[in-house]
Amino acid sequence: MPHIPLESHLPGITGLLEYRKDTAAPIRELTQIILRGPSTLSEAERELIASLVSSRNECRFCTAAHTAAANILLGESETCAQVIQDFEHAALGEKMKALLAIAALVQQSGKNVTTTAIERAKNAGASDREIHDTVLIAALFCLYNKYVDGLASVTPNEGAFYQKLGERITSNGYNRLPGGYDQLKNQEV
Repeated sequence: MPHIPLESHLPGITGLLEYRKDTAAPIRELTQIILRGPSTLSEAERELIASLVSSRNECRFCTAAHTAAANILLGESETCAQVIQDFEHAALGEKMKALLAIAALVQQSGKNVTTTAIERAKNAGASDREIHDTVLIAALFCLYNKYVDGLASVTPNEGAFYQKLGERITSNGYNRLPGGYDQLKNQEV
């Protein structure tokens, strides 16, 4: 049960964002820019970073939501599962493994990011902007994970819920739906 009154039809971060629309606006804008804006990292790669960090933070809602989005963008489900299990042995290029290693360090503490980790990423072909964006995505998801779990927002158990959420994320991005979320009241959580 959430620690504050939230709309029961809006689980996870959506309910929290609707609770404070004034603070939600800049959060949504930053998320849209960093996860869906122009980048040399694909949307799927950015969702993999979000999934890894959320998994390591043990945030069930965010892990399931962003894994679903990554799977849709990738067109398969094995890669994200491998990333969460052991990204160093996932079917990814060296650049992405190096960026995920940086994200994993950020998840522990920003001060854990070392020159060695940065050099590994650069040697694998990562640009300064890709390194910057990886750190920002990882830090942002640490915030989201703590926000969702710190207020004990509703976390559905049904995989179908996250599949629909992943579809909404991949088709609408992170912007608030134009008509809000009243249409979700008739759907089961």
